[in-house]
Amino acid sequence: MSQPERAETDQPVLAERHGAVLVLTLNRPARLNAWNDELEQRYFELLDDADSDPEVRSIVVTGKGRGFCAGADLDDLHDASTTDDLRPPERLRPRWYPLTMRKPMIAAVNGAAAGLGLVEALYCDLRFTTPTAKFTTAFARRGLIAEYGIAWLLPRLIGTSKALDLLLSGRVVSGEEAYRLGLADRVVAEENLVQVAVDYAAELAAFSSPSSMSVIKGQVYKSLHTEFEFAAVEADRLMLESFGHPDAAEGVTSYLQRRDPAFQALRSR
Repeated sequence: MSQPERAETDQPVLAERHGAVLVLTLNRPARLNAWNDELEQRYFELLDDADSDPEVRSIVVTGKGRGFCAGADLDDLHDASTTDDLRPPERLRPRWYPLTMRKPMIAAVNGAAAGLGLVEALYCDLRFTTPTAKFTTAFARRGLIAEYGIAWLLPRLIGTSKALDLLLSGRVVSGEEAYRLGLADRVVAEENLVQVAVDYAAELAAFSSPSSMSVIKGQVYKSLHTEFEFAAVEADRLMLESFGHPDAAEGVTSYLQRRDPAFQALRSR
């Protein structure tokens, strides 16, 4: 007898469209949205769909219930720490796959973002949070190391000594302190968090060229590990290339005509 299909609301990640904005909600509230393989597979599938969907121009990621993501599911972590097979699991996508998205991603951190949950927030381009949300690297307090590239990401966001403080101590940082450190970009009242993030994402979708945003994201992330001269020369090449894109003409024309731009959608890869 075949198994009934899982209802959409039972999926480990929920997807909801708000115009050109896709809201993805991690949906394991009883576990504070702890990360497991099923959630990851669903999340990456939805990101794949969003990247290839021309109607989606920006993405908001949040968590259902009291947490954003409490990190790797401790049951899975226990299994990994007690097995004799220390090889990392094979994955269809690298864990840092969200960083390769061409479209802007905003994390709406509504509660605990710990360990891998914090890393997933860092994989987004911007982070909005509530004053009382809790951020922690947690790794050192679990006998682990700085996993999933956070040793590369965190110093570039907040500086070396501040990153080492958070990584070595594993202490909990509130949303307010996260904002002061540069870990979060905005602090928003809890009841308004997702709506503010969606409004921001909608503004990007309405007024910024999808092509320009995609290229700019690539420039920023590549420039983190290149010399200035290379980045400047590459910018000159990309600038000349952009002049031939229809969005350049539309951007200037819409400004001169005092109307909202009608930029082209990104093509599927």
